[in-house]
Amino acid sequence: MLARDLPGVPPGSRVRLQGWVHRRRELATVTFLVLRDRTGLAQVVVRTGVGPAASDVLPAVPAALPEASVVPTVPVVPPEETTVEVTGTVTANAQAPGGVEVTGLDGANPLITPLTDPAETPPVELWRPALTAALPTLLDHAAVAWRHPAQKARWEVAAASLRGFRATLDAAGFTEICTPKLVGTATESGANVFPVDYFGRPAYLAQSPQFYKQQMVGVFERVYEVGPVFRAEPHDTVRHLAEYRSLDVELGFVRDHRDVLAVLRDVLAGMTDAVRASGAAERLDVAVPQVPDEFPVLHFADALELVGAPADEPDLAPEHERALGEWALAEHGSDFLAVEGYPMAKRPFYTHPEPAHRTVGESRWSNSFDLLFRGLELVTGGQRLHRHADYVAAIEARGEDPASYATYLEAFRHGMPPHGGFAIGLERWVARLVGAANVREVTPFPRDLHRLVP
Repeated sequence: MLARDLPGVPPGSRVRLQGWVHRRRELATVTFLVLRDRTGLAQVVVRTGVGPAASDVLPAVPAALPEASVVPTVPVVPPEETTVEVTGTVTANAQAPGGVEVTGLDGANPLITPLTDPAETPPVELWRPALTAALPTLLDHAAVAWRHPAQKARWEVAAASLRGFRATLDAAGFTEICTPKLVGTATESGANVFPVDYFGRPAYLAQSPQFYKQQMVGVFERVYEVGPVFRAEPHDTVRHLAEYRSLDVELGFVRDHRDVLAVLRDVLAGMTDAVRASGAAERLDVAVPQVPDEFPVLHFADALELVGAPADEPDLAPEHERALGEWALAEHGSDFLAVEGYPMAKRPFYTHPEPAHRTVGESRWSNSFDLLFRGLELVTGGQRLHRHADYVAAIEARGEDPASYATYLEAFRHGMPPHGGFAIGLERWVARLVGAANVREVTPFPRDLHRLVP
């Protein structure tokens, strides 16, 4: 029996629960045990006054065991975080979680059987409504801190987002793929990489599945992947991690980046629907955004003018993103804003230029976009080059040898459709959705500039 199912059980029914001792409240003649399992909380009532029924809370000892094997006496109610099994009777109580509690039968106590040794006092007070420990303490003791119901609900938001992501793309004819995380080159972008020794040869942890997902468009037309990516950039900010989960999508036969943006809209709608259905956001008392039928779109040049930035700025600063988020909410009633047409100089070499400027390497603007969510960059995407000759020209314009990209470029020598894609950072999405001040708050075991354990 699970805690969430207790309210539907008729009073007087016998039930068996398993979970953790979440909280003990000891009064003069009764102790209230709050048991926690993966679905919620259940209240168990134990009489602690003098009487024969009190012995029922001790673990049963088979009569056949020799005297030396008798289990030692344990407390009537084990310490908090001890795992236990409780067998008792469902009793109505309007003040208990779900309106019911577990008691004994005919005046006896419920049977409480510890499933392990008594637990040590946890490093954080898990029974409190909110965790009050500092972030370093929570990260140092993540294996225990994540047991807190509110903290656990944050990852339930992430898990629901993943379900919505996959379900939406599956329904749209996408195929899920898995790509290597050990790669032989470090040329996908300007981000630093983590080198590793690969049987005596240099290799790197993958910064992105970009090259592989583009190649697989030539196989399946529409693909997606959920997997880790690694960035060895020395960021020590509230929005960056050295390892995070990337939700990558790539699709073929697009007209331009607006087709990609339309798929992104459907994906985020599916993710938010799944989060609502999970109930996790409701337990956290956070507002799940309404995804508009179409994102409001602003050209990069107009965005710079709107925030009063110089016209030659190559990117949007965080304060510009915040200002644009406020503008989108006030002007369009939207938590989302797509900024398109980023400078080609700021985008990777595989980015397609705006159609008004067909000469690769000379166009200032690109067919790419960033999606801002509540004033924070959430997604980067756009249309890619798909002609082999354009790739050769773009790589040579960077002063590099196309031969070093031979395995990547092979797909384009044999016919690739116009295509594009995007990537969502899962942790950043969840942090913004639940209002976390630091992305590490929603990452079970974050890896950053300073942290490699737990």
